[in-house]
Amino acid sequence: MSASDPQQLEAEIERRVAARTADLRELLGHLTLCWDDERRQLARQLHDSLGSSMTALTMHLSLLTQQLPGESPLQQRTTQMKKLLTGIINTNRNMQLTIWNDKLEFLGIKAALAELVTTFGSEHQMVARVSLPDEDVVYGREHGVALLRVVEEGLRNVAAHAGASEVDVILDDDDEIVMLTVRDNGVGPDKYDAESHSCHGLRLLRERARYLGGALVLGPAPQRGSALTLTLPRQLQQA
Repeated sequence: MSASDPQQLEAEIERRVAARTADLRELLGHLTLCWDDERRQLARQLHDSLGSSMTALTMHLSLLTQQLPGESPLQQRTTQMKKLLTGIINTNRNMQLTIWNDKLEFLGIKAALAELVTTFGSEHQMVARVSLPDEDVVYGREHGVALLRVVEEGLRNVAAHAGASEVDVILDDDDEIVMLTVRDNGVGPDKYDAESHSCHGLRLLRERARYLGGALVLGPAPQRGSALTLTLPRQLQQA
C-alpha cells in the first residue's frame, strides 16, 4: 500500500459521507413537503365535509326551532343543541387552523403572521409585536410554510421556556434574502438548548431551512433573551 492510499481512503470516506448526508437531507426535505400537502388536504376535508355539514345542521335546527311553540321544553333542548353544534364548529375550525393555516394561502404571509402573533399575545397575556414589510410580499408555498412554521415553533418556545413578557416577530425582505426573527426578552437560549435531541421541532425546521438553501439559528438576542432567526434565499435553492 502506497503512502497516498490512506489519504485516498479518507477522501473516499468523506465523499461518501457527504453524498449520503445530501441524499438524506433531500429525502427529509421531500418528506416534509409531502407532509405539508397531506396536512393541507386534511384541513380542506375537515372544512368541506365536517364543517359544511355542521353549518347545515345549525341552519336546519334554526328552521325547526321556529316551528316549535315558545317556552316549551323542546325550545330549551334546541338551545342546548345549538350551543353544542357551535362548539363543534369552533373546535373543527381550530383543528383546521392547527393543521393548516389557510390564511397563508388565501390572504398571504403578512396576514397569516399578523393574526398568529396577535392571537398569541392575547392568549398568553404577553406584549406581542409584529413588524412586516410595507409592500406586499409574495412567496411560493415552500417559503411561506417555512416562515409560518418557524414563527409557530418560536412562539411555542417563548411560551414554554423563555419566561418572557415581550416577543417581537420581524420579517425583512431585500429582494435577495428573506430574514425572519422571533425575539423575546426572556431567560435566553441556554435554558432550552436548540441542539438538544429533545428539540425535534427546531431540528426539523433547521433541516427544512437547509433544504430550501437557507439557515435557522437560535442565539442570544442583542440585549436580553433569545432570537430565532431564519434566512432564506428569495429564489428557491434546494440543497
